[in-house]
Amino acid sequence: MKQMDSEGLWLCRMQGTMFQESLKTEKSSSAVFIRRFMNSDVARRMDEGNFPYGSDPVVNEVVSLYDHPYGSAHYSTEELYWIGYIYRYWSYIYGTSSKDVYRICGAREMRSLYFPYHSLDPEAAVGRILEAKGVRAETPEEEIARGVRILRAQLFK
Repeated sequence: MKQMDSEGLWLCRMQGTMFQESLKTEKSSSAVFIRRFMNSDVARRMDEGNFPYGSDPVVNEVVSLYDHPYGSAHYSTEELYWIGYIYRYWSYIYGTSSKDVYRICGAREMRSLYFPYHSLDPEAAVGRILEAKGVRAETPEEEIARGVRILRAQLFK
């Protein structure tokens, strides 16, 4: 698990803002926008650290990829900001791709977690989501130990 730093916090705030901005430009439902975003090149660039400071929100880049809007349920600005922030926080501190984070907990489920978790520290909120999903992030030492066990099992069959 990585420590949160100023770059990570900036990315979290940027993604939260982008999710809020989707209300102004996106014609599809909020859940559809979130799915598209989390699977987009923009999210991948954020995951890889190729998202420069000072970038304007790039919601239009995601919206322009899809010409067929559908769905009409829009989340509140507070819900959207929190969902965007938590997704980026999760991805950043655990080093998990946006696609994988979304696969673990989709937009509708994240929205259902807004009211019980929005007042928690982001790390605590992500921890509770992972615990509820039965997903546990390994420490580097645990990951190495697991790799060694796998190698030994392969070598000594």
